[in-house]
Amino acid sequence: MATSNSEAIESLAAEIGENIYMDIANWHLYLGDAKFHTVLAEQIYPMLSDGVPPENQVTEMLQGISVKLGEGKRELPLTDLLPAKSQSRLMEILEEFQREM
Repeated sequence: MATSNSEAIESLAAEIGENIYMDIANWHLYLGDAKFHTVLAEQIYPMLSDGVPPENQVTEMLQGISVKLGEGKRELPLTDLLPAKSQSRLMEILEEFQREM
């Protein structure tokens, strides 16, 4: 069972990494390139066992993930860097993924 969970997390991480991006000065930095896709998938996957978590719960989880800028001079929560379009796309991905579980 651990293998299937690992594979599911990897699959979810790949979807997140390819589709969800941070917007920094109008540059799109995809979470896969920024290495945040796996961290996000590992935190979200357990939530999916009870269905798709409410958007406010996902937002709260994103708020808890810090992104270091300028070699750590500043840290911002991931929610501050994700445009609304990325956040709504993340919810769509979670809904699709949960349906296929």
